[in-house]
Amino acid sequence: MADRKPLVGIIMGSKSDMPAMEPCMEQLDAFGVPYEVKIASAHRKPDVVHEWAAGAHERGVKVIVA
Repeated sequence: MADRKPLVGIIMGSKSDMPAMEPCMEQLDAFGVPYEVKIASAHRKPDVVHEWAAGAHERGVKVIVA
């Protein structure tokens, strides 16, 4: 989906959260909805999370799943 602007942003605090988010990504793939994934802890790296979320609209993101 890298060739299309993401409509959905998926953010999780660590790689260990990936199994919980994989069904979401699989469903988005099945529907052909482009998405981006960010791994960043709001507790350990709040500035990174804030920057990612603040720029979501400019990247085309309409929905954030956290």
